[in-house]
Amino acid sequence: MKVPEIPVRSLAEIEAQVEAEKRSSDAAAYDSSRFYHPAVTVDLVVFTLSERDLQVLLIHRDHWPFKGQWALPGGFVHENEAISQAAHRQLMEKTGVSDVFLEQLHTFGHPHRDPRMRVVTVAYYALVPADKLPKATEGEHVRWWSIYQLPELAFDHDRILERALSRLRRKIMDTNVAFQFMPDKFTLTQLQRTYEIVLGRTLDKRNFRKKVLSSGGVKETDELHLQGRHRPARLYEFDLDARDF
Repeated sequence: MKVPEIPVRSLAEIEAQVEAEKRSSDAAAYDSSRFYHPAVTVDLVVFTLSERDLQVLLIHRDHWPFKGQWALPGGFVHENEAISQAAHRQLMEKTGVSDVFLEQLHTFGHPHRDPRMRVVTVAYYALVPADKLPKATEGEHVRWWSIYQLPELAFDHDRILERALSRLRRKIMDTNVAFQFMPDKFTLTQLQRTYEIVLGRTLDKRNFRKKVLSSGGVKETDELHLQGRHRPARLYEFDLDARDF
């Protein structure tokens, strides 16, 4: 039996209908000035793992408001720009990377979160592997900070970071999103270390390996990892077609 589905129009069809409504006789009588129009921004929480630490990208503000404080990268949404387009644009402009994990996090709209005007921000979080780490293009104005040793943050960006970290910790336990931080091939010890860094706690080695191997989310390769005098460790890779953990 076929599962019923909701008929969904294309964006082009919706846009055409909207334009038709604008040309209708009732459109001229509508007064949009009756309602307050807040500004809309996007803010990005860009995570990476570096030097066995979970780090986030921050930008030093050199102008009002919150001059001299650190903030998440982000900016205003353009007039004819979709929210998701703005997020990808800001990610590219601020980090120089584009082909990475990017997911909408939450909308923050407290009326007094920004001293300039009423600003509603849509927060996203991105996961950037170490081999794609963006280089700071603005000198000391762009810097990676440990998520556990943050400076004073502008606006409500501490609340955004808190929610992003909580989301990441839940997601890494329920999905195979950890592969976003990993090289193409890795040992189970390296994978467990990644989980421990993100979760901020030690995991039982036997239980972790049992869960990972039984999930079908990783598959064994025929390659070994040699490190010092230790016994060679088997290398694994993520099976991106498999179900989540």
